[in-house]
Amino acid sequence: MSHSHKKKVIIVGGGAAGFFTAINIAEKHPHYEVLVLEKTNKLLSKVKVSGGGRCNVTNARQQPSELTPFYPRGGKKLYTVFKEFSTADMVRWLGDRGVKTHTEADLRMFPTSNSSQTIIDCFTGEAARLGVKVIQNCGVKHIEATEHQWSLVTSQGPMIADKLIIATGSAPSVWGFLSQLGLDLVPPVPSLFTFNIKDLRISGLMGTSFSEVNIRITGTKLEEAGPMLITHWGLSGPAVLKLSAWGARELAEKNYHFHILVNYLGKESNAEVGQWFDQQKQDHPKRKVLNYPPGELTRRFWEQLCKYCEIAEEDNFGEITKKQVNKLTEELTQGLYEVKGKSTFKEEFVTSGGVALSEVDLKTFEARNFPNLYLAGEVLDIDALTGGFNFQACWSAGWVISEHI
Repeated sequence: MSHSHKKKVIIVGGGAAGFFTAINIAEKHPHYEVLVLEKTNKLLSKVKVSGGGRCNVTNARQQPSELTPFYPRGGKKLYTVFKEFSTADMVRWLGDRGVKTHTEADLRMFPTSNSSQTIIDCFTGEAARLGVKVIQNCGVKHIEATEHQWSLVTSQGPMIADKLIIATGSAPSVWGFLSQLGLDLVPPVPSLFTFNIKDLRISGLMGTSFSEVNIRITGTKLEEAGPMLITHWGLSGPAVLKLSAWGARELAEKNYHFHILVNYLGKESNAEVGQWFDQQKQDHPKRKVLNYPPGELTRRFWEQLCKYCEIAEEDNFGEITKKQVNKLTEELTQGLYEVKGKSTFKEEFVTSGGVALSEVDLKTFEARNFPNLYLAGEVLDIDALTGGFNFQACWSAGWVISEHI
């Protein structure tokens, strides 16, 4: 078959979803000419910075039912997608191409080299081997459907595609022209962010961590448990990031101004903490309060909290008043903090929103109302918690497209 008669597949976006889709299409359909357009001069930039440069490529949870709870948007709808191409399939896919992986205690998976470059080299190498053409610094300015094809206006001239795949991640300009085309969009808002809090109780304690807290957002059903960290700006760590993901839409509506209740002792109730103080009073009345933090609290944090509750350095358990105990108990189990704003991790940035999942047939990822148009990755209204889940949604979508295109 001469080159000019090959069907042309154009993939917009040289990131995780775009590359994986391109490689698998080229491998299964050698009669297609596969072209990847990337608007910047960087390929696979999110892969590069993921997991602190180690690339959290997937997760060791293998059953679709174990995976779907980690997707605030996409969730149950992805069940059949993960059935078709699972995390285990991805590990096998990498292994077949010489990339070994290992699993950490929290079930995140990384290349054994602990370098994202391994994944990048694998993808770019496979693309080159299979004849995928990659054009960098090529932005797409406009797309429209013609009879059985798609015509694109790009910064490097006009192009025609028999099949068009949009894998642009969180790209407002692309959402703009998909919306003009008539696709339904869920307004994008940030997910996975930290809470900005200015408060005497935590100021100057950046770096202090808690192994298990419980955080509730007042006036909502949002509640999460897990590790937490005090930062220069406020609070971060897994418990906070999970809350930001599940609450992405609700917190955007509040313009990131809300209140949280923090239980620094995880599941301990007011009554249990009260009993702990009574026990200390009874058994160790001469002990200095500041020297004996409850649970696994750090000494610095405990001292600051005690000062806030007007407990002096020399005060011992035998002397503190009922009122002081009540105040400390409340601070420990339901400390009320005002959140004013958010900070996002620029590298690990994730967006909630995008093309509504109802717009694509998840058996093929083809747009229901636009033949030969496919969407993969974060351009869709799919997002997950950290742990390799966002990438797995890209791998699975890319595989499904390559099977059915």
